Amino acid sequence: MWEKLSRMNSCYAGMDCELAEICSREIGTARSRNFSRRFSASEIIVKQLNLEKKLNGHDGCVNAVEFNSTGDLLVSGSDDCKVILWDWARNSERFSYPSGHLDNIFQTKIMPFTNDQKIVTSAADGKVRLGQVLDDGRVVAKMLGEHQGSVHELAVEPGSPHILYSCGEDGLVQHFDLRNSSAIKLFYCTSFAERSKQPPKVVGLNAIVNDPRNPNYFALGGSDEYARLYDLRNCGGGAFSTSNRVLDTFCPHHLIQTNNFHITGLAFSNSSELLVTYSDELIYLFHKNMGLGPSPLTVSSENLLRKLKRPQVYSGHRNSATVKGVNFFGPNSEYVVSGSDCGHIYIWKKKGAVLVKLMVGDRNVVNHIEPHPHLPILATCGIEKNVKIWTPMACDVPPLPGDIEQIMESNRQGREDHSRVTLTPDVIMHVLRLQRRQASAFTERRYSAGDIGSDEDNEWEAQNLEFLDGNVSFEEDSTEYSSDCNIS
Repeated sequence: MWEKLSRMNSCYAGMDCELAEICSREIGTARSRNFSRRFSASEIIVKQLNLEKKLNGHDGCVNAVEFNSTGDLLVSGSDDCKVILWDWARNSERFSYPSGHLDNIFQTKIMPFTNDQKIVTSAADGKVRLGQVLDDGRVVAKMLGEHQGSVHELAVEPGSPHILYSCGEDGLVQHFDLRNSSAIKLFYCTSFAERSKQPPKVVGLNAIVNDPRNPNYFALGGSDEYARLYDLRNCGGGAFSTSNRVLDTFCPHHLIQTNNFHITGLAFSNSSELLVTYSDELIYLFHKNMGLGPSPLTVSSENLLRKLKRPQVYSGHRNSATVKGVNFFGPNSEYVVSGSDCGHIYIWKKKGAVLVKLMVGDRNVVNHIEPHPHLPILATCGIEKNVKIWTPMACDVPPLPGDIEQIMESNRQGREDHSRVTLTPDVIMHVLRLQRRQASAFTERRYSAGDIGSDEDNEWEAQNLEFLDGNVSFEEDSTEYSSDCNIS
């Protein structure tokens, strides 16, 4: 019997790996769990991804989507300040509720192990809020905490129904425990400054993410070129301590001390690799041994950098018009996915950075791509007022678009030349609303880290902090905008 199976396996050895996997499973020589995971990550499945449905229900741009832990529900947040919980497979709303935010929602997350009854959100109004689903189906929303400036991302402690973190354009990192009534201000993220120069400045933050293999580790990214890694066990000194408490930093070598680029999104793989996407630059994959240490300015010399391995680079997209995220895809993070200003969804193989799939995901800009936790399914959102679901379809595998070289070359030239981009009236109005909000809500003021070294815990609310440059310039009678603006 075993000799026969061995001969059959040898016959399948020359086949494509996906077909060999299917044959091995049929004859009983492949473990079902291993088969499903490997097959979900197969390139043939990824190439068959196509638009299955659109979830319509929002009245504004959709900025945030996330699956629950089992993957049967999806939550979304929008410029309309409404939160919708979707039964996405049935293309129906489970429920929706007004979040209580006064401006665009940027992040929605379902707390794990809460029976999908607790949804946390953050927004351009600087607030972090909780939506609690009651037994009678009503949703009660309350504020958990706030920042001075937009809060683009939240991070939920892996596996915890209670603990989450926020980061804001004010540079503040906060800790929330849903069992308590108040937030803990952990620290302000500050720039790296040489001793002979001015004191460090606060870094406006766009991204925060926990390491799934070690919940004590989290990474931050924002208005400078450095992705910072922290250990929560070293972050208990209070918000007004001037120490950065940085465990390690990551940055492409050619961007060190450039001060011209900032980070819009971060993601950890299930093996603790760190993915970083830069505004008007590229995407980079860092391993732990690629860190610059807690003081990156001390290792900026060519001799020291030569000893460090360079990160993997993913290119072809354009990340300029909005604050875009980046993500992994596949049961073992086999792929890297990103949206683009050109309205396409890019999927690269993580190893080798080969582009395997390019799909039109939005008429204008794709902002966020969220992978299903267990299946080869994607949810995406962008400037349009819907959520799109992408699944493998039973059809011939379509080739990459014939004009792919022109698309990627246009994006490359846009990055290098900072050229103007023509947008539709809907996108222009979106930019103008954000610009009006930023202009009326905040007064930019540069200050040193010493300014926040106060003994009074509530003094942070009175500070006029230095935020990301969000100025948008328009030409008269033109639908173009400056490509180096920072909006979301």
